[in-house]
Amino acid sequence: MTLSTCDISDKLHPNIQYLEPVYKSFGLKKSFSGHIVTVKCYEDNSLVEEALNSNGKGSVLVIDAGGSMKCAMLGDKRVTDAIKNEWEGIIVFGLIRDSVAINLMPIGIRALGVCPLKSVKKGIGKRNLNVSFSNVKFILNEYIYADEDGVIVTKNKVN
Repeated sequence: MTLSTCDISDKLHPNIQYLEPVYKSFGLKKSFSGHIVTVKCYEDNSLVEEALNSNGKGSVLVIDAGGSMKCAMLGDKRVTDAIKNEWEGIIVFGLIRDSVAINLMPIGIRALGVCPLKSVKKGIGKRNLNVSFSNVKFILNEYIYADEDGVIVTKNKVN
């Protein structure tokens, strides 16, 4: 990512969206960007695993877990899948686990927090639909930019 979220904000405001500043940063990559791919699931990470096992080059996975504070939607195994499949980063409207291991991995993740309990796997959820949370509408194939100053969404890639 060449432009910072601050630079993009200065250039495009008010035509961008800002994720509420309540997300914690995990992983070694503090900045990442890519086009939006989505999973909507609640306390079941089956479709998260499926998504992260597909090619993620140039993409950021946005997981709408309904803001659940009961279990983690991904841990070090799923993050290893994401790295192997070249995902740029992950945004989780929910929790993660294995944060110590993830913080040593070459990926960027934003999540609400951590919890040691893993999710169930019943195959419940949906992929590749527009989702909304934290004051942002995540529309498929629009662009997301994340760095130390925040997370923003734009309609088009910013050069």
